[in-house]
Amino acid sequence: MLELLRKIVQEVSAASNVEAALKLIVRRIQRGMNTEVCSIFLLDESTERFVLRATQGLNRKAVGRASLATSEGIVGLVAKRAEPINLEDAESHPAFCYLKDSGEERFHSFLGVPIIHHREVLGVLVVQQQECRRFDESEEAFLVTISAQLAAVIVHAEASGAMVESPESGHKTIDRRFEGVPGAPGVAIGQVVVVSPQANLDAVPNKRITDVDTEVAFFENALERVRSDIRRVSAKLSRRLRHDEQALFDVYLKMLEDNALAGEVVGRIRDGNWAQGALSSVISENAQQFAMMEDPYLRERASDVRDLGRRVLAYLQEGDGPRTIELPDNAILVADELSPAILGEVPQDKLAGLISVKGSGNSHAAILARSMGIPTIMGIVDLPYRHLHERQVILDGFAGRLYVDPSEELVSAYQDIVKEQQEVAAGLAQLKELPAVTTDGERVPLWVNTGLLADVERSLERGAEGIGLYRTEIPFMVRDFFPSEQEQLEIYRRQLEAFAPRPVTMRTLDIGGDKALPYFPIEEENPFLGWRGIRVTLDHPEIFLVQIRAMLRANEGLGNLRIMLPMVTSVQEVDEAKRMLERAITELREEGHQIDPPEVGVMIEVPAAVYQVKRFAKRVDFISVGSNDLAQYILAVDRNNPRVANLYMAYHPAVLRALEHIAREAQQESVQLSICGEMAADPGGAMLLMAMGYDVLSMNATNLPRVKSIIRSISMQQARELLETVLQMDDAEKIQQLISQTLKQLGLSRLSQPQLPD
Repeated sequence: MLELLRKIVQEVSAASNVEAALKLIVRRIQRGMNTEVCSIFLLDESTERFVLRATQGLNRKAVGRASLATSEGIVGLVAKRAEPINLEDAESHPAFCYLKDSGEERFHSFLGVPIIHHREVLGVLVVQQQECRRFDESEEAFLVTISAQLAAVIVHAEASGAMVESPESGHKTIDRRFEGVPGAPGVAIGQVVVVSPQANLDAVPNKRITDVDTEVAFFENALERVRSDIRRVSAKLSRRLRHDEQALFDVYLKMLEDNALAGEVVGRIRDGNWAQGALSSVISENAQQFAMMEDPYLRERASDVRDLGRRVLAYLQEGDGPRTIELPDNAILVADELSPAILGEVPQDKLAGLISVKGSGNSHAAILARSMGIPTIMGIVDLPYRHLHERQVILDGFAGRLYVDPSEELVSAYQDIVKEQQEVAAGLAQLKELPAVTTDGERVPLWVNTGLLADVERSLERGAEGIGLYRTEIPFMVRDFFPSEQEQLEIYRRQLEAFAPRPVTMRTLDIGGDKALPYFPIEEENPFLGWRGIRVTLDHPEIFLVQIRAMLRANEGLGNLRIMLPMVTSVQEVDEAKRMLERAITELREEGHQIDPPEVGVMIEVPAAVYQVKRFAKRVDFISVGSNDLAQYILAVDRNNPRVANLYMAYHPAVLRALEHIAREAQQESVQLSICGEMAADPGGAMLLMAMGYDVLSMNATNLPRVKSIIRSISMQQARELLETVLQMDDAEKIQQLISQTLKQLGLSRLSQPQLPD
């Protein structure tokens, strides 16, 4: 059964469209389970009926015609219950409803299982037989397994099929909507640009071309370079390999001949696809065919095909010249996975929005996007992005929705939202020089989180009073090797000078988790519980010492540096880091530098640290809470996993209780307490945090004016009354509703999420 399941998934993944995929599924299951009928009913949302979309065993003329209401028949009952129904004689069941012209009157036994994706019933998978019998437990378990595996495949196949038609063909799908996770708020209306990583066959988008001959010549040039590479390697290893092993190189060369893979690619190019897209589709289809073969030797050739494809693709992409991303005006950048490196390659003046197929609203890329003020959607796992290049879209970063080929009415509705948000931003700009003071005179300093050089100017424009978190890993992530001490010094000096005399809090290198360095890979099964943050740098003093030396030298003559240690779980880690800091200070003074010891603090990001605040407070000058990671660890929710993104709730009672406990402990020790997670950037979160007693709120520069407006519109007493009520509540959604109602009562609803089109 496992082998059958593998074959079905592979075949469906290679299917050209959803209809072909569904036909493959029913044929394979009917044969594999040795049943007489296998059918798939899918929900048509426009008619609210389950339509027979594919069958092996029933009358095929009924496909696309026969249907059942959602409350009709045993199929409807399976969907309603969202569980399997296994019947010896379907006709005797009270819910039975004969499907006219289907020919099912001959069949008695019935087993139906729901096809569920993201908690929604998409359809029902059915097998039937003439014999009156119940399907056994193993058969039922297999069909449930098949259904669970195929749900996402069917969704993606349907989405890809809807996107294949070009907008100019006259068959475009109006207002096709895809759901993701909000990454950064805002609305963008523009044209998609798909960015694919180097030599990644699965991420290459399809693009239409007009100059076919030039594209064919471009491909053949890349092909010849790969042939030369293979011949050179073959000659180099000729004396070390047996004859049969040497013959493998001849197999590679034959695959690249005109009547093999190369000929197929050229054919696709002449059909109008660019060389990279044509290569990607041909390699994918051929690799799938090899992977499904019974013979183990032939099955392994799938990896050979993909290896050849990657080699050719590398030369095609090299022919594009240096790695630059050209964007039209109002570009919506789409990538399989956004990274700081990609953001660093993009001209910011033309970038209107960002979409990442992978990741969640609290991933590192999303945090950077919020810092840059770019509307962003994360985790649209079912998005057929390879078919979206140059398509017109609406990106709704508030709700996490993407509309492809939107109607004029929808564009008009979202343009009104954009205009309203611009008006709100213009009004907030007037607050730049005003302090964040409550109506009863309590001052709440507002700092910013930075990482990119562009953040500095943006932060000062919005009235930032300091930097609560400078992500030093960003300069490391956009390079091909560790930056030298001098390079780091120059980067840090620019941050410190720009904000002097305001404080700048520099977090020591925080890699691991969702922040990887290409030249320092950390391969772990569970990276968020692995080697990251202070654990890495204490294990590599040569990295840590170079970084803190650069920080200390950059601070010379300025005196506004603060150093913060990430991911601490024990006082021993703090003590060891402080000893290394003292060593660096001593060495620099011996070298003739005028070094003043900076303030040192720790980040509270893991539950273990929550219960050691008092112990940390006796060793450091300040404490800062990283609420993003803290919420992730308390809730056991991977913030990069869109499957569980809905479980990540900043207003979860457990998270609020932890934040309130930290504030109470810090106040008892009279240590400065700040927070630099995204909760501080939320108007409602800011009200709760200042009521808890957080001394400083640090956030992305984009949201700073909104938070300042909230603070200037409420008294500390009102905030404390709200907090007192919230701490008695046990439902995160109800807490969110209460906060929204409070903002509305204060006349500040425009500072929260706008009213969006349904």
